[in-house]
Amino acid sequence: MAAQEGRKLGFNIVVVDPTKHCPASMVADHILGSFNNPEKLHQLDKIADVITYEVEFIDINILKKSIDISKVYPSINILEIIQDKYKQKKFLSKAGIPVPFFKEVKSINDIKPFIPVVQKVKVGGYDGRGVIIIKTEKDLTKALNKPSYIEEFVEIEKELAVIVVRDIHGNIKTYPVVDMVFNKEGNLLDYLIAPATLDSKIENQVKDIASSAVEVLDGIGVFGVELFLDKKGRILLNEIAPRLHNSGHYTIEACKTSQFEQQIRILSNLPLGSTDQMIPAITINLLGENGFSGNPIYEGLEKVIKIDGVYIHIYGKRQIFPLRKMGHVTVIDKDINKALEKAKYVKENLKVKGDRKL
Repeated sequence: MAAQEGRKLGFNIVVVDPTKHCPASMVADHILGSFNNPEKLHQLDKIADVITYEVEFIDINILKKSIDISKVYPSINILEIIQDKYKQKKFLSKAGIPVPFFKEVKSINDIKPFIPVVQKVKVGGYDGRGVIIIKTEKDLTKALNKPSYIEEFVEIEKELAVIVVRDIHGNIKTYPVVDMVFNKEGNLLDYLIAPATLDSKIENQVKDIASSAVEVLDGIGVFGVELFLDKKGRILLNEIAPRLHNSGHYTIEACKTSQFEQQIRILSNLPLGSTDQMIPAITINLLGENGFSGNPIYEGLEKVIKIDGVYIHIYGKRQIFPLRKMGHVTVIDKDINKALEKAKYVKENLKVKGDRKL
């Protein structure tokens, strides 16, 4: 989606990806290879004037040896902080950003006094992987046997997110705050509502916290900032993604400038675009159905594509497996209640299955 925006402005886009016929290869030149392959990264470095990344799990040491890191945005220093969630929490807490109580753990005995609690791996966790909730001592049998830390079990009122964009000159803008609803089975984003239903004072606090976090990182690029509003009224930063983010996909149809165009503007040193939202929106993730794998089959596509205000984005991934993100749907309507009705219909009727049953 970023490559499409880059093409509109006449830029050549090159992507390194380990998957043959990866989605981006439809609109970009493709270097087939691992993100951690020094030869492939060096090949990219020779071609590219500026480099960004879409995943956090890249070997920092290989990056430093393979490319000119001065042309990487967000910076390698930020990537190093973000990769380790415990390091990220320490950095943000030290900078005065409100985060849930957290503590490094060395053994199960370190967890017991804080139950109920959330245990998270330091490195490698994403989309709910590497996270478990320990509500009783019996749950300690599920404790993660990896370098980890614990966070307080937050009584959540709302899970919120906001896209923050900041350019090389320090200009910063925020998109509207969105409500996120998660798929309980996979802990993946199920759907979001934009804008969130919030008191204006709380909304401004969320934006201020998110902007401050990006500023203390000296971030340049597009950042997805996830936060909790708890039942006590506290706003706590959960984590930061130093990249284009699922919570900003609605901006393609609903905002004056999408997060993807914004990324291209920042990387090419063009002025930031407007982040104003023109119409309420709901984004639904298209996840692979349980019990299927193989070549994807999009059931119900004809039913939902004919609905006014429904925009379907299929990413072009060649293989499906349960809960794999295969695309998203954005629903827009001047009346948020009508948008919700349409979104419910989409969720009930559009299913991604495979040609093989598990």
